[in-house]
Amino acid sequence: MTHRLANQHALLTGAGGGIGAAVARAFALQGARCTLVDRDDKPSPEAMQLMADFGPAVQYIACDVTETATIKGMVTKAVDGLGPIHTLFNNAAVFDMAPLLESNEAMFDKLFAVNVKGAFFVMQAVLQHMVTSGTRGAVINMASQAGRRGEALVSHYCASKAAIVSYTQSAALAMAPNHIRVNGISPGVIDTPMWAHVDSLFAKYEDLPLGEKKKQVGLAVPLGYMGTPNDICGAAVFLASQEASYITAQTLNVDGGSVMS
Repeated sequence: MTHRLANQHALLTGAGGGIGAAVARAFALQGARCTLVDRDDKPSPEAMQLMADFGPAVQYIACDVTETATIKGMVTKAVDGLGPIHTLFNNAAVFDMAPLLESNEAMFDKLFAVNVKGAFFVMQAVLQHMVTSGTRGAVINMASQAGRRGEALVSHYCASKAAIVSYTQSAALAMAPNHIRVNGISPGVIDTPMWAHVDSLFAKYEDLPLGEKKKQVGLAVPLGYMGTPNDICGAAVFLASQEASYITAQTLNVDGGSVMS
């Protein structure tokens, strides 16, 4: 099926690469206008390519979601450029890890500032816009399989993603009277550029050769391999489309079978 998102405007955070850029391309191919949001002043090469491929249907806005005072202005700029927002793909996130007894306040603050605080206030600002404009839109929050369970070395990241699952449920109930759907996607291990950083941290704390952890986690997936950013696109398009018009308050596992619910 094509043009499943025709005449829609999707705002995507963390859209400079990886999952965000892949989903932006999938949305644009389905007819959506896309606002790409990332923290860098200049668009990434992936964002530049999207703008080249889709012309005025794709715009870029720089916004650091930890600077919450700038979020409403970012939403206003997005609307001014491409019209009312129909879909939020709430994807900006960072990763870090350390043994529980060595983890410090700075790591906690960094992870929760982006993954929880930033994600919540982006969602809130877009929802306020949808309610004011009367848009029966959709929000897709990016959780993680890490939010479904604890991990000894990854306590803050796991907790931050568990918070996203909870906020998704609460926001869905709050927005149901406005016919705005709020769902989440919980990816498993996805082979993005961030995995080089993740792998190096596991190598440090588990005394592994570089690349070994990445190999291990891929083989541990029931389907036998890590996913790619493109593996998230189908779920994202579905949740943004009218095919999911009766689905809200759910977080969909896209993880090769790693988590069952």
